[in-house]
Amino acid sequence: MSMSLPSIRTWLGVISLALGAAVIVTTEFIPVGFLPNVADDLNVTLGAAGLMVLVPGLSAAVAAPLVIVGAGRLDRRLLIVILGILVVLSNAIAFVAPNFGILLLARVFLGVAIGGFWAVVPSLGFRLAGPEAGTRATSVILAGLSAGTVIGLPAGQFFGNLIGWRLTFAGAAALAVLIVVIQLAVLPKIPAIGRMRFSHLIKVFRVPIGRTVLIAGGMVTVGQFAASTFVTPFLLQNAHMESGLATVQFLGYGLAGIVGTLLGSALVARSRIWTFVGAAAAFGVILAVLPALSDAPIIVSILFVAWGIIWGLVPLALQTLMLTATPDAPEASSAMLITVMQLAIAVGSALGGLLVDSAGLAAVFIVSGIIAIASSLFGLIARRGV
Repeated sequence: MSMSLPSIRTWLGVISLALGAAVIVTTEFIPVGFLPNVADDLNVTLGAAGLMVLVPGLSAAVAAPLVIVGAGRLDRRLLIVILGILVVLSNAIAFVAPNFGILLLARVFLGVAIGGFWAVVPSLGFRLAGPEAGTRATSVILAGLSAGTVIGLPAGQFFGNLIGWRLTFAGAAALAVLIVVIQLAVLPKIPAIGRMRFSHLIKVFRVPIGRTVLIAGGMVTVGQFAASTFVTPFLLQNAHMESGLATVQFLGYGLAGIVGTLLGSALVARSRIWTFVGAAAAFGVILAVLPALSDAPIIVSILFVAWGIIWGLVPLALQTLMLTATPDAPEASSAMLITVMQLAIAVGSALGGLLVDSAGLAAVFIVSGIIAIASSLFGLIARRGV
């Protein structure tokens, strides 16, 4: 790879991957905003409607390693386009779904796209932009993930109420088509680096740094999503914020995550492991002290923005750490990371729900903070391998 600065077309390719990340994650989260509407229209319970959010995550966890192995030596540009078409198909089927079973099938297709995309794409930042600009390119791609998280929830609420949930899915399908066209126009051919086999996936666990980062990444993700799942009720009930202000605060948190991811490239380039350790410990402390400060809304607002910025560093640090675990098979490391993180998201959400019901919202944030701090301590074990 040349050490010269990346071309404009290279950056357009990187941005197209960020747009792909944004539309995939937006599609993953938009149903949260209109679950009651789907439950009413398709005659299912609200709890059953919640499977629309759970199913893609679990499907992604299974699909990530399978897509990488199944893709063989397929050009990665073509693979990304195929995965984008799956996103289009998922949204289109959801738009016309006659019953809830077909709607869940559509969400399985989305899960396959999520798993495949995040297994393939993180390593492409370095392949497209080169070693000097690779970390910044990866941060741009991962900023698309943060953007999708920010867009998905309010977009589901807004458009679900304005035009209905079916037309919202149709709009997401149209947006996905546009992004696939852009990717076809600006992405170069990206040959596969060898053929991935299941032995490559198993090898990730045999490498000490890979095993340690997967464990630490799983722990920190459990802590993050146990807490973030219950951000809105915490702001409304514990911090006594008005509904509109809570929405603004949530958006501020999400935008801060984008900023953290983009700014984090410099920190990660300096030290991947210390960026992870410091970020996990810092937002863990914030989570743990939030309940004690809930009567001070200005401090809560500041801490939420700080949480967003700091969390934005974590996926970037984890992805770049995993790329060093098996440099001869970076997609295998990414596939294992996405599998672990998707399972951890499900575990975190479930843990948060159990804590809310048994001990209240304050306990959710305290326990989540402790888990995040523990993940940072565990991450210190990985220092010698980096």
